Amino acid sequence: MAKINVYNMDGTVKEELELSEIFSCEYNEAVIHQAVVARMANERQGTKSTLTRSEVRGGGIKPWRQKGTGRARQGSIRAPQWIKGGVVFAPKSRDFSKKMNITAKRVALFSALSKKVADNEIIVLDDLTVTGKTKEMATLLKTFNLDKRTLLVMADSNELVRRSAANIEKLSTLPVEQINTYDVVANQKILTTVAVIKKLEEVYGE
Repeated sequence: MAKINVYNMDGTVKEELELSEIFSCEYNEAVIHQAVVARMANERQGTKSTLTRSEVRGGGIKPWRQKGTGRARQGSIRAPQWIKGGVVFAPKSRDFSKKMNITAKRVALFSALSKKVADNEIIVLDDLTVTGKTKEMATLLKTFNLDKRTLLVMADSNELVRRSAANIEKLSTLPVEQINTYDVVANQKILTTVAVIKKLEEVYGE
């Protein structure tokens, strides 16, 4: 089983934590890709819609006779080449959502988390206590050299933690109940606490 250091907020190592098997899974790029594509597809609204020539109002009569006018033949003033005409191959509303079974979702999440552990891209704190000031969170990030996109996974929806992180551009927060493969791989580093690790092991561990 993998092991990871647990830090105090000042950057000193407090102890070493032994992780369960969900943090030691084999890297499965195919399933991770499937989970990321499904997440991005499910966020698409699919509400765009324009009218084809058969749906545009008007244009029921032939604008002029077929021959003898010297002009190009026209069948309707709502044909695509006309102003206010219909659109060729008009986009229509559709459902872009993709489904993924629970087992595959878990495999993708465990694989992504295991890769983060193997690459030393997860920082675990003994506890995270802030008063809601941005300066406190900025100091914490500087202590651990977190200058790239970082995901802060919270044990619960702590308003003080969210407030202290709200104005930091490259830092996003997420309660552990909403952790997903997309957010794990979209951020280079993950900052979390022992409580979050324990909760994940309790929910997903065997």
